[in-house]
Amino acid sequence: MSDAALWLYHRLPAPARSAAASLRGYYLRRWRYGPETDRLIAEALDREQWTAAQWDRFREQRLVSVLQRAATRVPYYRALWQARRRLGDRSSWEDLANWPLLDKEAVRARPEAFLADGCRPRRMWRVHTSGTTGTSVTIWRSRETERALYALAAARRRHWYGLSRGDRCALIGGQLVTPTAQRRPPFWVWNAALNQLYMSSYHLAPALLPYYLDALAHYRVAYLEGYTSSLYALAQEALRLGRRDLQVVVAIPNAEPVEDYQRQAIAAAFGCPVRETYGMAESVAAASECQEGRLHLWPEVGSVEVVVDGQNVPVGASGELVCTGLLNADMPLIRYRIGDRGALTASPPPTACSCGRTLPSLAAVEGRVDDVLFTPDGRRIGRLDPVFKADLPVREAQIVQDTLRRVRIRYVPTENFTPDAARTLVERLQARMGNVAVVLEPVAEVPRTATGKFRAVVCNLPPEERATIDTLTYAHADLPTRT
Repeated sequence: MSDAALWLYHRLPAPARSAAASLRGYYLRRWRYGPETDRLIAEALDREQWTAAQWDRFREQRLVSVLQRAATRVPYYRALWQARRRLGDRSSWEDLANWPLLDKEAVRARPEAFLADGCRPRRMWRVHTSGTTGTSVTIWRSRETERALYALAAARRRHWYGLSRGDRCALIGGQLVTPTAQRRPPFWVWNAALNQLYMSSYHLAPALLPYYLDALAHYRVAYLEGYTSSLYALAQEALRLGRRDLQVVVAIPNAEPVEDYQRQAIAAAFGCPVRETYGMAESVAAASECQEGRLHLWPEVGSVEVVVDGQNVPVGASGELVCTGLLNADMPLIRYRIGDRGALTASPPPTACSCGRTLPSLAAVEGRVDDVLFTPDGRRIGRLDPVFKADLPVREAQIVQDTLRRVRIRYVPTENFTPDAARTLVERLQARMGNVAVVLEPVAEVPRTATGKFRAVVCNLPPEERATIDTLTYAHADLPTRT
């Protein structure tokens, strides 16, 4: 939506904003679903029982097709391979290992160069990444790719969790559905086309949370979906108020890692299982959690590697997730650095998942590559969620590193916060980072990104200072396999 259109939209009365959202919803529905949708869903469900050999064959065939199209019909990659040939490089583009890692900046600078010959952007669906670093990446998908993606989502989420297309959903996200300066409800719009109550993530101040809970009850939503931190904020308020009228079928956190204390609170508040999901706007990888707690990958979407210092690491080891998109051959992203850290489970796993599905899985998603802290002795510290265990009277918190020897903790205290709790925060962080100064900053609300996402860790060290630390290893490399 253009700035002018958004300006006009925000001046509409609330019922008119919901009507506008519904009109947009009908347009989205035509793009996402068609007469082939039911068939695509059934085929996706059938593939969940494939053998490892069948999955290997599928991946190899699809990967060769995507790499060939990229090398011969995509301007960016075609120029890359032509330059290699001129330099005498005769390596084969059929081997994924021969392709360089792709940074987001290259796609951000020239997105049209990644479109295959003959693709017409005006007839494609355009999406933008969230742009947590301040600038987003433009992605185009055809109608065929869009429908294939949403059919997978219907199979691997709605079908798994016992939902139907007609069930009402409350989605908490970063769209500006309500003016940010507004301090009276509604902080949401009702999208009748998608049976969706879209709730603003920008208005989740403690004083406004009860209005959100009342809306969930009023609209009789069947399931919740949204940023992990947003669902957790609602859960904390529901538990504090003792609300018993908010039970739903399932809560589906997205966009942010799900910590154990958040999972427990959300499950208790809404009387439902919590099923984690994983994905990104570029659609080069996706995963969803089964009823046994395993985060299963969607192999049709992309091929996932785990890389440290440019080299693949053994299965189970932690590192940077590098993905090659297999679904969107019109804008293929090869060995794309998505900016997340994680680890894969063995493929095939030593023991089949007791959910009965043969889909590969992620052992862990640790968060953003940038969401690590650096110590003076050359360590990278990740997985800092134990600092904020549920026993602390803190609504939410964020760790900010300004220098190698100074770290701030922004936190929103509850009414039960005590000096002992403050000392515990400092001691837990110093136990992981060593001799660093820890400054506590109580705040009314931890600031979100431009798209409303919560970042638990912010590292403000300049790149040149990070580069001087040349012997870095993750402090918490042993990642438990989901069971």
